[in-house]
Amino acid sequence: KTAYEIMPSLVGSEMCIRDRKMDRAIMTVRGAELLREELKNLKSVDRPEIIKAIATAREFGDLKENAEYHAAKEKQSFIEGRIAEIESKLSNSEIIDVTKISVSNKVIFGSTVTLLNIDNDNVITYKIVGEDESDIESGLLSYKSPLSRAMIGKSIDDLVELKSPENTQRFQVTDISYH
Repeated sequence: KTAYEIMPSLVGSEMCIRDRKMDRAIMTVRGAELLREELKNLKSVDRPEIIKAIATAREFGDLKENAEYHAAKEKQSFIEGRIAEIESKLSNSEIIDVTKISVSNKVIFGSTVTLLNIDNDNVITYKIVGEDESDIESGLLSYKSPLSRAMIGKSIDDLVELKSPENTQRFQVTDISYH
């Protein structure tokens, strides 16, 4: 399948990313790598450490009033929950490698977009990524954000309007890259 068959709406102006069978977590190659690294760390470092902490806390005696034991069990519950969450996301993910998509001059998932704010001449750059990868301070914008939705399908020199109850911000797409 081509990227257009997998996610045609990421190239057009409409934004509805759903697999017909089930909702899929859409992510970049880097996002999948980061989740795999976190999963590996949780299983190989955090899980063994918490097992040791629980064993040590058990040695302190009465478990009913053992704060160290209860804290360790709570941390274990968090770790196991995060492991299950990451495994589920990875098994239900659609990993998009933007470098393998033959598209040019269109804003799509995974592209890096430079915008000029028409109202104040500020220049901002964002990469459109999956929900788990987004970090606005690092320039990583979720594909579900209003600005991403407004940018998808635009080309260089196109205008992007971001409407909110207070005002409308206008941007011009000045550059699009795929890396």
